[in-house]
Amino acid sequence: MKRRAVKASPVAQPCFCGRPLAYDACCGALHAGQPAADAESLMRSRYSAYVLGLNDYLLATWHVDTRPAALDLGADPLPKWLGLEVKAHTQSGDSATVEFVARYRVGGRAQRLHEVSRFLREDGRWYYLDGEIDGAASQASAAATATTIQGVGP
Repeated sequence: MKRRAVKASPVAQPCFCGRPLAYDACCGALHAGQPAADAESLMRSRYSAYVLGLNDYLLATWHVDTRPAALDLGADPLPKWLGLEVKAHTQSGDSATVEFVARYRVGGRAQRLHEVSRFLREDGRWYYLDGEIDGAASQASAAATATTIQGVGP
């Protein structure tokens, strides 16, 4: 998978998702193909994938019913991801929700994305389904995230 340049090797640094683990022991394992244990882990790995520009991973972990044909994370200027805060994670059987706030900076302006995401587990794997961003329903909220990053807004 194509990755964005980061200052240090992702393996040697703390995970971007905020958990107190090294990248290779956390989101890196999921990016390499290990299934997520729960929806929160998948959501955190998707945040790290945005940090690294892993379009293929984002699409592969998006449910087929709501997945866009392509993602373009090559916004100019590129966002600088600043942090992730998970507010809540609930699961009932094979469905789950994760509420989070992701902070980033674009063109010197601080931004925050507050989303409640829905996930489904199929054949032992979790998939991002859709989400609600700051009260606005979005069938493809990660695409809306990319649009927001590009300065257009959902």
